Amino acid sequence: MSSFPTGVSVVTTIDGDGRPRGATCTSLTSVTLSPPTLLVCLNERGGTLRAVLASRRFAVNLLHAGGRRAATVFSSRCVDKFADVASEPWACFGLPFLHHDAFAVAACEVAEDVHIGDHRIVIGRVLDIRVSPGVPLTYGLRHFLPWPLAVPAAGARLAKR
Repeated sequence: MSSFPTGVSVVTTIDGDGRPRGATCTSLTSVTLSPPTLLVCLNERGGTLRAVLASRRFAVNLLHAGGRRAATVFSSRCVDKFADVASEPWACFGLPFLHHDAFAVAACEVAEDVHIGDHRIVIGRVLDIRVSPGVPLTYGLRHFLPWPLAVPAAGARLAKR
């Protein structure tokens, strides 16, 4: 699967002690638009998954092309990932928002979770979103790269051919 390019996101949440938790996630899917629902896959042994399941809320930070360092930090075993990556709490949800590295973020509440092998599929209903201009960061062939095509302005539709 490393040869299949995909967007890069960081799933963030708050644990029971109020500490921020997060993990890089390249397994992200839009499940449905009505109601808006996302699916993420998180490692069964990770602290981020435990915190997501306990709090029942998480944020999906879609990284922009300049977010490579954040992707690397959140995929590491670093003890305090938030010491190395700027974040701020999303006021109405308290979820960490990677405001310097993400071009979009979705606040979600857990609707369902399914255990598969060493991961858990977490399905979240989108509660709110924030979007700003940016070129998405992608990962494929074991490299981070910016999305190679010009991206239309937010809200613009691609022309039919």
